[in-house]
Amino acid sequence: MNKKLAVLLPLLLIVGVWLCSALASAEPTPQPPTNPIPDVSFNINNTESASGTNTISIILMLTVLSLAPAILVLMTSFTRIVIVLGFVRTSLGTQQMPPNQVLIGLALFLTLFVMSPTLGEINKTALQPYMKHEITQSQALEKAAVPLKQYMGRQVREKDLQLFLDYSKAPKPAGIEDTPLTALVPAYAISELKSAFQMGFMIFIPFLVIDMVIASVLMSMGMMMLPPVMISLPFKILLFILVDGWYLVVKSLLLSFNT
Repeated sequence: MNKKLAVLLPLLLIVGVWLCSALASAEPTPQPPTNPIPDVSFNINNTESASGTNTISIILMLTVLSLAPAILVLMTSFTRIVIVLGFVRTSLGTQQMPPNQVLIGLALFLTLFVMSPTLGEINKTALQPYMKHEITQSQALEKAAVPLKQYMGRQVREKDLQLFLDYSKAPKPAGIEDTPLTALVPAYAISELKSAFQMGFMIFIPFLVIDMVIASVLMSMGMMMLPPVMISLPFKILLFILVDGWYLVVKSLLLSFNT
């Protein structure tokens, strides 16, 4: 047996060396690519014929779109409306009813309704002349700021505006048109917050009375373990329906912007 192994091992070694050399010398067969990469080419045309007015219009549009949330929240009636609607839902205690999408959608349309005279004036005095190339971009921005300043000037409190003017050490403006937006916008924002919280407090009072009455009745009956919210919620909704609450809230909001 040992003699057979001694004869076979050299033969196996020779055959293995021959196979390795044969495989190493063989050229690999080229395989077609499974996922061919498509050719991509870029063609850059000459832009000298592009209109400078169109370029400025695109830049202006992108700037307005990027600042649209800040403009909507801080320079329109949206802040007061959405806060008051949020107070209505909180005072009712209906959790997520109406949903946020409904409240924000209603606030947006009410904002568009309230701001329509101001937006119409901006379109007439600034946007249309600029689109017709009658005024420059800087002139259009100056003309568009005037109706916004007039609207915010009717709603802002003098004390709030004076706070920012004093802090910036700016001279007292001759009129609301001469007031810088850097002082007028934050003053208008805190004035809107105060007005919205005042209206929210008045909305809370009747619903708070209902909660207190229900809680007193339950305590007098010895029902300590029954949450008063479960009993008061239907009564608050019933009261809100009987007085036509949404009509009164929206009417109060619209009238508050006319003062």
